[in-house]
Amino acid sequence: MVSNLFNNSNDPVRLDMPDAEVVYYPLFFNKETSDELYQELLNSINWQQDHITVFGKRHLQPRLTALYANNNRSYSYSNITMNPHPFTQELLQIKDKIEAISNTAFTTCLLNLYRNGQDSNGWHADNEKELGKNPIIASVSFGEARWFHFKHKKHTNMKRKILLEHGSLLIMKGTTQEHWLHQVPKTKKEISSRINITYRVL
Repeated sequence: MVSNLFNNSNDPVRLDMPDAEVVYYPLFFNKETSDELYQELLNSINWQQDHITVFGKRHLQPRLTALYANNNRSYSYSNITMNPHPFTQELLQIKDKIEAISNTAFTTCLLNLYRNGQDSNGWHADNEKELGKNPIIASVSFGEARWFHFKHKKHTNMKRKILLEHGSLLIMKGTTQEHWLHQVPKTKKEISSRINITYRVL
């Protein structure tokens, strides 16, 4: 079963997901602030495009990425190792606002730039060993709204999806990464770009 999760208010929504703790904050940043942050991040971040190997074939990753942190710790996933840049003023501004409600001191953020509907992120969990057990992941979105899908690892017919809107925040914590996969699928619709930032403790 797939549940669509919408919210038209500013109130946080706790997603109905067994074995998980996921909370969605729509309009976490107001439109004016979100517009300004989107443009600044789009133009100032050191975006890169890495290669990934899928079934023995090497492909360009279907999105641009960047890693920023307040330390020098690298981050590895899908046979890619990224080394961080120092946090920018905008990334610190976002981090401070998230930390105020999450009671978590984040050290690192991974940024993804989805240039159009063909850019995507396949099924995965943020469960790399560097993140530790039961990590808290704070995911901020700016730009085009994109669907975000969840799928339970054991009960594969248990699915959820939510439209991540401009200026929104999604927090995943507890055993979410242990029991659930997530993805940003491709879409054939003509859409503009989206920036997603996932803050972590590394």
